Formats: sequence, C-alpha cells, structure tokens
Amino acid sequence: MAKNLVIVESPAKAKTIEKILGKDFEVKSCFGHIRDLEKDDMGIDIENNFKPKYVIPEDKEKVVKDLKKLAKETDEVWLATDEDREGEAISWHLCEVLGLDPKETKRIVFHEITKPAIENAVQHPRKLDMDRVNAQQARRILDRIVGFELSPVLWRKMSMRNSLSAGRVQSVAVRLIVEREREINGFTAVSTFKVEAWFTGKDINGKNISFKAEGPNKFKTAEDAEKFLKDCVSAVYSVKDIQVKPGKKSPAAPFTTSTLQQEASRKLGYSVSKTMLLAQKLYESGFITYMRTDSVNLSDTAVAEIEKAIKTSFGDRYHQFRKFKNKNESAQEAHEAIRPTYMENSTVDDSDTRKLYELIWKRTIASQMADAELEKTIAKISISTNNEELTASGEVLKFDGFLKVYMESHDDEDINEDEAQEGSLPPLAVKQTLDLREMKATERFSRPAPRYTEASLVKKLEELGIGRPSTYAPTITTIQKRGYVEKRDKEGIKREFRILILKADKISQQTDSENTGAEKSKLFPTDLGMIVTDFLNQYFNSVMDYGFTAKIEEEFDEIANGKKVWNKMLKEFYSPFHKDVENTLENAERVKGERQLGVEESTGKPIVARMGRYGPMIQIGKVEDEEKPRFAKLKTTQSIETISLEEAMELFRLPRNLGQFEDSEVIVNIGRFGPYAQHDKKFYSLKKEMDPYTVELDEVAPLIVEKRAAKDERTIKVFEKEKIQILKGPYGPYIKQGLKNFKIPKEKIDTAADLTVEEAKAIIEEAKANPPKKKAPPRKKKAE
Repeated sequence: MAKNLVIVESPAKAKTIEKILGKDFEVKSCFGHIRDLEKDDMGIDIENNFKPKYVIPEDKEKVVKDLKKLAKETDEVWLATDEDREGEAISWHLCEVLGLDPKETKRIVFHEITKPAIENAVQHPRKLDMDRVNAQQARRILDRIVGFELSPVLWRKMSMRNSLSAGRVQSVAVRLIVEREREINGFTAVSTFKVEAWFTGKDINGKNISFKAEGPNKFKTAEDAEKFLKDCVSAVYSVKDIQVKPGKKSPAAPFTTSTLQQEASRKLGYSVSKTMLLAQKLYESGFITYMRTDSVNLSDTAVAEIEKAIKTSFGDRYHQFRKFKNKNESAQEAHEAIRPTYMENSTVDDSDTRKLYELIWKRTIASQMADAELEKTIAKISISTNNEELTASGEVLKFDGFLKVYMESHDDEDINEDEAQEGSLPPLAVKQTLDLREMKATERFSRPAPRYTEASLVKKLEELGIGRPSTYAPTITTIQKRGYVEKRDKEGIKREFRILILKADKISQQTDSENTGAEKSKLFPTDLGMIVTDFLNQYFNSVMDYGFTAKIEEEFDEIANGKKVWNKMLKEFYSPFHKDVENTLENAERVKGERQLGVEESTGKPIVARMGRYGPMIQIGKVEDEEKPRFAKLKTTQSIETISLEEAMELFRLPRNLGQFEDSEVIVNIGRFGPYAQHDKKFYSLKKEMDPYTVELDEVAPLIVEKRAAKDERTIKVFEKEKIQILKGPYGPYIKQGLKNFKIPKEKIDTAADLTVEEAKAIIEEAKANPPKKKAPPRKKKAE
C-alpha cells in the first residue's frame, strides 16, 4: 500500500500523474462531484441560512466506498482536484465524506500535468480555500432555487407541456437569441448604390494591370447614382494626391476558455461542447495547460520556451516579447492562458485532438511574434467634370511577422460588407492621367445583424459579464436540449439588384441576382423559446435582466475573494425573487401562446397559430365546436410569430394521396416523429430531402420497397395479434412491442427464433416490473 493517496477528478489524469509521482503515491479518481443537493425540498434549508442538504448519488456510492477504504489505509491524503472553484468544492466534499480535516488536509493545484508542475505542487501544498468553496456553493444553491421555483411556475401557467424549465444563465442566453430573431424579423432592407470605377495602369514591368477605385459616397436612389454617372461622361481622370502610410497588424492574445471556444467554432466548425471535451482530453494527457481560464497571462518559463521555438524555426527577427493584459478585471492573473505544455511539440499523434492542439500551438507561438508590417497606398483621383473624387487603395505586405503562423478569424457581425482584401496598386504619380475602363453603380441592400453562432453567443455573454468560462458549454447545450433553441442552416432566397454601367461614355442598365440570407449553423429560437422568454420577461424581469445577471456573477467573485458572506448574498436575492414567484402563481393568467390569423372562408371558423403538446401548429375551429378542429403541424422553418394566413392554409394540403402502389394507396403526412408515408397499413419515414408537400409516388415507392426489405431482413418472428416482434439488432436479437424495445435474457438469445408468444410476454412483463437502473450521465464538470 502506497504511503500517499492523491485524489483527482478524472481517471485519465490519474494515470498520467501516477507515472510522474512514482511508487510512494497512489492516484485515484473521484469521477467529478461525489455529492449533490437532494432533490426533495430543493435540497436547501432556506429557513436555516440556506443550509444545503447533500447526498451521495447512487452511481457514486461505490466510488466513495472505495476512496474511504483507501483513505483509512494510507498515511497521507492529498486533494488534487482542479484549481477552479468547482475543483475546490469537490475537494471540500471529499473532506466531508472521507472524514478529513479541511484545515489539515494537503491541497495541491497545478496548471499543467508535467513532471516539474506536479513535483512543485507536492513541495508547496496549501490548505482548502473555503471562500472559493462558498462561492461555488452559492452559485449551485442560487441556480437550484431559480430552477426549482421558476420551473413549476411555467408548468402551472403554460399549457404547452410539463417539461418546461428555467435557469439563471440559460434563460438570459435564450433571451439574447429571441431578441436577435425579432430584430431580424422586424428589419426592412434599404437599398443604396455603391460606385466603383476600374482603371488600367502600367506596373513596374510596363504591363497593364487593372485596379479599382471607390466612389465618394453611397447614393440613396438609382436616379442619384445615374446622375453621378452622367456627370462623369467625357471626364478626364487624374491622380490628385498619393499617400503612402506604413501600417502594422499585431497578434491576438493567447487563448482563454471563451476565445478558444470562439476560434475553434469559426476555424474548425466545432461546437462549444466539443471544443471543451477535446481540450479536457488534451489537458488530462499532459499536452496543454488547464483549459478553464479567463487569463491571457503566460508564465516566464513558457515565454522563454516560445522565444526559443520562434528563433529556432523562423529567426530572431520574428520574435517580439509581449505581455498581454486582461480586459476582464475579475480574471485571475495567477492562472495562465491555454497553451501547449511543451512548445517543441507542434502537433500530437491523437487524430481526435490534433486540429485543436495545432490551433492552440499556433495561437500561442503567434502571440510572441513580431507585428506584420504593411504599406498602405491611398490615391485620390479627381474627375474633371465635377468636384468629386474617387479613392483607390492598395496594401502591400512588407514583412509577414506573426502572419507566417496564424491569422485570427472574425464573426459575421465584425466584418463590414465594404471590407475586402486590398490588392496592390500600380506605380502612380500626381497629375498622372488614368484610363477609365468602366464605372459601375451597383445596388446593395442593408442587412440585419446576423443570428448568433455558438461562438458569437459566447462572445456576447462574456461581453455582458453573464456566466463564466466553465458555464458557456453546458448553457448552450442545455438551451438546445430543452427545445428553446435549435441550431440549423437557413437557405437563402434569390434577390434581384440593379447595376448602372458607364462605359465608352455610354450609360446602360442591367439586372443581376444574388442569393441572400443563407446562414449555416446558426442559433434559432423555437416558438416555445419565444413564449417562455416573453413570460419570464413579464413576470421575472430582474432574473432576465442582463445587468442583474452580471451583478450576480460579480457577487460570486466577491464571495470567492472573501469580501461577501455567501448566505447573506443568497438572502438578498431570494426575498424579492420568492415574492415574484408567489405573485405570479397567484395573479398571472395562463399563457396560451397563440396568434389569430383569420377565418376560413368556406366555414367562417377561426384559424389560430398556437403551441400544441408536440410543438407549434395551426388549428382551424374550436374545441367546443360540434365538429372537431383540424390541425396541421408547422414546418421547422416556420414560426407562430411570422406565419401568414396563406402559408397556414397551405399546411392543410396534407395528408396527400400520391396514388396506388401494389394495389394500396400511398398517403404522405407529417406526424409526431416527422414526415412519413403510409402504405398497406404500415408507416415509413421519408428521407430528409423528401418534402411531403411536393414528393411524388415515383420517389416514395422505391423507399417503401427498400425499407420493407431492410425490415424483413431484421425480422425473426412476428406475433401480429399481440403486436410483438422479435428482431435482429446490432447487438443481437431483441423484442419490440409498439414503440418499446425489451432485452432478451442471455440464456435465451441463441434460441430467440423459438420463443413462444407466452415467453415473449413474460420477458416484457419482467422488464416492466424491474426496469434497468439509469446509467449515470458522463461526468459534467462545471455544470450550470
């Protein structure tokens, strides 16, 4: 038995650290949190200063039992959970459960899993930081209070479904997405005309090259643009002024948690949760420093290693020492930015994490590299027939500097539509006459702010001070799981635009078209998300207020820094919040989430867009009418807020009879699980690309044949009367009744084809009486 027991959070980290520490140390994992709040009564004794009631979850009982046994048998227990507040809290829970004295137990922290860092941590242990523990407890308790008290309000006051929930950060994140959607829906595009002229000039080799110059301003109407072009007929164009300005571009700071999430989304297309999963793997394998940080600081050792790597690979000129400063005042400078633990490793063998690692390596190296040096030339070109000027600009890269390694990406909203990569200009001289090839006034339309991506939502939350690095991934995952937000693409629509052309002193006009409004992997609010947001905004405006939510985060920071008492802070929050809950339960009306669209011409029945049990739908008629109402489900691209009466009536074209196939009719419709075809009393899901409103029989018939054949291959036995099937699955035979699947006991798997209906029924009854225990979800570190 080793003399020392070291407890960490993950088994992957345990293996790495045990190799470093040697035979006197045994390193074990607690697999994340070992205790959580009870479910009953919120797990909080509100009357007793918000005292939390903790329980060990069933799936952690064996872990705790094993750790208790090891702790009793060892001389010294070391707590080496992560260095953030969540990690500090896990160490405190371990003290409580294992009977360790938090004032005496050795607590060690490290920012990277390397031999020097681990050995240094063991040589300099500290005691548990109860201020940080209390900050984490305050966050967990406050979020439990908000979730447990708000969610029942939604169940009582909304007739949609009982799985509704609310959360302190998640509800504010949904509000951002809802407000952006409404801003887009209410946006009216305005057209302007942008003038661009193309000239030819000779380069240094005497060869003619073309370059562009922009007009003085944008014109509001086609008439104004045409008048400007007419004024330019027969004009002489000459260079009035030339300015050559040196410029530079500087590298971005090393990664913090949020900037890594943003850049991995933009450059690699990763979701925020995928980025954090891969970063955790890199950290636990010892390849990068701790991945939950809001600091841009680099250690002296790291800076020295980076300098060596730059000078060796690129030369002395490419190195420039930099010290970055956090914009966020609450950032913990003692921590480091996310960086490779060993700069000489420019890549890793693991294919899953390689792209993310290389992104981190390039960003870290670039942060200590020299500026890129540019030379920008701006030429003013006069027009002899009027007093206006055209501007031509060119940019020449004189020294690539950090651009040799890395260029930061940007979100849609950060890119101006006029910004384009500037080319170089030919040599120009003042008073030089230029040959105009053509001048165009092109119609351009203003655009609304783009919908959020996961990356731009993280950026906005961070700007507003809402949440912290550890909360962004679970927050974005949660709002999608709850059905308040969905990530999807949007197809563009064709839009025509006008172009006025001046060429050879003649003006002509042509029309062209563009695809506009196309978006990829954007966050759209669902109708449910909009309705819940409106309700919470109306009755719980403080919880939904951006400033208030940010203030709560600051108070958690104050608790962590020992400047505020955790339960006093909770009391200040709870009193007004609970009054709002009681007031809403008593006085608020039930939310129907519906919008009147009009009446059906033939019957005079009202047509309503509303939320139903399975999502947004259109209803014609009332429940109390003698004739039952008719219903149609909205398409995924449609919304209760924006659907028109004509679009609503179009939905009632379903079900569609496509005609006869094999002596039976084929009917297409949309059901609870999406579009399907019905044939010979059987149902077949349509392929994604098949639109039930336009699909034809010659497309659906082969699908039916294909799916039927696949089902026949899987079918071992069918008991038609009892609707029981014995089927082949990827892991062996199983029983299916209705929509539910049941395992066949191991001893009967080989003889599954011989099962009688009575035996199948017995297996089903046994499974229902003894449902399998739910597996614990994978460890969710830093849950909201």
